[in-house]
Amino acid sequence: MPTPADAHVTFLGHSTLIVDMDDVRILTDPILRPRVGPLVRLPAPIDEAAWAAPDAVVISHSHWDHLDYGSLRMVGTGTTMIVPAGLGKALRSRGFSDVVEVLAGEDVEVGGVRIEATHAEHHGFGPPVGSTDRSLGFLIEGTRRIYFAGDTAFFEAMAELDVGLDLALMPVWGWGPTASPDDHLDPHGAARAVALIKPRVTVPIHWGTLHPLGFRWLRPTTRIDPPHQFAQLVRRYAPETTPRVLPVGGSLDLAEAVRA
Repeated sequence: MPTPADAHVTFLGHSTLIVDMDDVRILTDPILRPRVGPLVRLPAPIDEAAWAAPDAVVISHSHWDHLDYGSLRMVGTGTTMIVPAGLGKALRSRGFSDVVEVLAGEDVEVGGVRIEATHAEHHGFGPPVGSTDRSLGFLIEGTRRIYFAGDTAFFEAMAELDVGLDLALMPVWGWGPTASPDDHLDPHGAARAVALIKPRVTVPIHWGTLHPLGFRWLRPTTRIDPPHQFAQLVRRYAPETTPRVLPVGGSLDLAEAVRA
């Protein structure tokens, strides 16, 4: 784990990342198994050493590609789980003992790192059927400020996140051949969002990892092109922000990226 003075982010695929900052380890939306529901993972799952022993897990919403109980059990039922209000009952009923439910604007302190829930424009649900659940993003703040958008469409109030962000982790696609603009950011929408929130560095997420069972070759370019299209558009619309496309398993030293 990095020293407290460092901030490192490792992209484990889709919306799963490890954020190491100030001697605190945060795991986002862990999808750690080869298959979740109807979705299969194209790259091999990342070795446990990359995501082991997080201090907390943040869950943005209850879609299959963000909330997988099997993956959460791999992390540990005693790990702190920070989830949208309303999801706590489902986790506790499955044996998770340390669940914190939050609404947008509320925050949780984890070892000196503040995690604030933020609004997300996305419709969650409990698969395979269920009521509409809340969706959230998260602002992770210690010596650095990192925005994890979770899953969201573009909304003008994103401008409120212009708070001196060091890094924005922005979804740029989905897991199928299309990305609905009512529910998801595509490369253009994500670049517009970056122009609003003005982070020093941005990393595209939510791409290149999952696909529906039996549809491995359905428009495979949608698992390859979106992050690079996003990077090009960021250079055009938000030239003061540096885009960094990480491969699955790739890491970013934020101090070095900000200096660059």
